[in-house]
Parts: sequence; C-alpha cells; structure tokens
Amino acid sequence: MPRLVRSNPSYRKHRASGQALVTLEGRDFYLGPWRTQASLDEYDRVVGEWLAAGRRLPGSKMPDLAVVELCDRFLNFARTYYVQPDGRPTKHLGHFRAGIKLLVQLYACTLAANFGPVALENIRNAMITKGWSRVYVNQQVQKIKAVFRWGASKQLIPGETYQGLLSLNGLRAGKSAARESIPVAPVAEEIVEATIPFLSSTVAAMVKLQSLTGARPGEICSMKIGEIDRTGPTWEYRPATHKNAYRGQNRIIYIGPRAQQILRPFLMRLDPKAYVFSPAESLAEIRQRRSDARKTPLEYGNLPGTNRVRRPRKQPGDFYDVSSYRRSIAYACVRADRWAKGGVVVGNDERIIPTWHPHQLRHNCGTQVRAEFGLEAAQAILGHRSLAATQIYAEKNKEIAQKIAATIG
Repeated sequence: MPRLVRSNPSYRKHRASGQALVTLEGRDFYLGPWRTQASLDEYDRVVGEWLAAGRRLPGSKMPDLAVVELCDRFLNFARTYYVQPDGRPTKHLGHFRAGIKLLVQLYACTLAANFGPVALENIRNAMITKGWSRVYVNQQVQKIKAVFRWGASKQLIPGETYQGLLSLNGLRAGKSAARESIPVAPVAEEIVEATIPFLSSTVAAMVKLQSLTGARPGEICSMKIGEIDRTGPTWEYRPATHKNAYRGQNRIIYIGPRAQQILRPFLMRLDPKAYVFSPAESLAEIRQRRSDARKTPLEYGNLPGTNRVRRPRKQPGDFYDVSSYRRSIAYACVRADRWAKGGVVVGNDERIIPTWHPHQLRHNCGTQVRAEFGLEAAQAILGHRSLAATQIYAEKNKEIAQKIAATIG
C-alpha cells in the first residue's frame, strides 16, 4: 500500500532513552516518557503548531514563495474553510477568484514577500480599466489583502508585507475613474405581478413568500420542512445556514397567515429534511404545461416524454440555489415582456417588463415595513443587527418627505 504523503508524523519510541519522539523536517523532538499523557499532550502541541503553520516549523526560515504559490496554498485552505455544516461549499470562495486571477496574471512570479502597495495599486488600476465598479474594485482589493493576511498568519510571508498593503486606502466616490454602480432598489409591484404568470407555481410561490417575509433569496431556496415551527399562530422559520451564521447570530423569519397559505401545499412531504421548493416538481410542471399547449394531435409526431435524453448531463437538484432562482425570474421577465408587446420585438425596443432579481424583493419588504411600522420594525423583519444596515434595504418614504416639504417649504 502506498505511503500517505499527507499523513501526520508518527509518535515513536526512542529505545535508547525510553522517551517518545516525533520527527519534523528532519529534526527530532523529544516529548517525554513513552506513552505517558504528558508526552501525548506534547505531541499534540508540537504537531498542531506544525500543521497550523502550513506543515512548517513555526520558528523556521520563511520560504521564498512566489505570489502564485501563496495563492495556491490559500485556495487549498479556503476550499476546506468556506463550507457549510453539511460540507457543501459556500459562495464566499467564488468571491476571491476574480481578484486572485488578476493578481496571478500580473505578478505570478513575483516573490510574495516583495509584493507591496504600489503593485496592489497597479492591480487596482487594471480592475478600473476592465470597467469594474468602484464598490467591486474595493471588494476585490480587500480579498487580495485577505490572501496576504492569511499568508502572514501562517508565517509564510513577513508580517510587514501585509501591513504595507493596508496603507492603500479604498477608492472614494468621485475621487477615481472607476464607474459608480447603481444601488439595488425595490422593484415595482406591478412588474412583479406581470412576471408571476410566466413562472412555474413553485418559483411563483418562492417570489410571493419572499415578498411577504423579507427573507434573503438563499434563505428561501434552502428552506426545509423541519426548520419551520408551525405550533403558533405565526410560524417561525429558523434556517440552519444563513449569511451571518458564522458570526454566531440566530436568524428567525416570521411567517404570517398570508405566507402560510402559500406554504401549505408544499409541506405535504413527511421528511423533515426535505427541501420545501423542489426544482424537479417545477420541471415536471413546465413539461406538463408545454404538453397541454401542444397543437399537434397525440397520434401524430412524438408522444410526450419519448424524445427526452435518457441520460441528460444535468438533472434537477434537490433545491434551488440563488443563481437558478434568479435565472428562472429572468427568463420569466423575457417572456412577460414579449407577451406585453404582443410577441413583436423590433430592433432594440425598450423593455416594458424589465429584468429584475430576487434580492430586490427584500428591498420591497423592508421599504413597506419601514413606511408602515418604522425603521426598527424593518430591522426586526430583515434580521439586521444595526439600523445602518436596515437603511440600505428599506428606502425612505418619499411621499412623507414631499408632504413635509410642501407644508414647511
């Protein structure tokens, strides 16, 4: 059987002295009398420090890592760190890829210890040239800094290298050539209502439920039957995974009578681990809808289901993810726009039904709750720890401001 290269160093006995020892990087570390608890504790400490330092002795000379090698080691770490409790990777790892890709393209062979703020500013200028927005540029620069912060914490690069990168401040609005991004705004209710008929009943229920609860798109997609407490008049949904779970925060989404009516048809399954909204059921409904709209008689042409690929490359998953949820809405917006135009599209007509995304529904709910019940109520519904975060999602009521201006102005 081949030797496991990534296995931990063995706990061995030094016969001449009767002591336990472990060998790291060619050096023998004596741990104390063989098979005593003190020697086992010392083994755990020595090997633990060695593993934490990236399989290096903490006091040893730092390796001459190139930037590409540092990025590779960081990504290997991130693949095991940014995961959900069930082992599925989170989206956080993907947030690093754009910045790291540009970093490697420009400075792959540069020694990581020599990478400084001038080089980081050069990468930032390249991001601006690519047309990235100012907010996105600042985010990606922070991700690059995080890579070097990790390298410094593992003693792969000098701490001074990371400290030097901190001297580069973020771009300020109006102080750079980077374009400004358009803030996410609520979507008009009539636009949502015009899109819903072109969605499957499953995705339509997800849209309606999110509009009423103010939940994040990911919280709607990952909803499981067993996570919904239906004992009281107001149901409570406690998602096992959510945006701030790693911070130790609890998240409770309250489901009122109207939202309960939307959910009930999807709660018939007995398995508490089953996802509420199933893409397979949605696909079956779409196929049935196409079959019902068929104009060719059944005795002519292909019978329903006979022209399907036996082993398709992609199968519907157990649950929607945020991307598939967003794409379903985008496709429905296109179909709704064609229907609104009578099926005629000439050139680049202006859209009657613009494309919107599910995150805007959260802004809709926050704005409505703020207008009717106040900012603190919106904070409670949206699950924010600070009012400053709530103000981003809950738009100010313009009508109230206009009335005040008309009265005192």
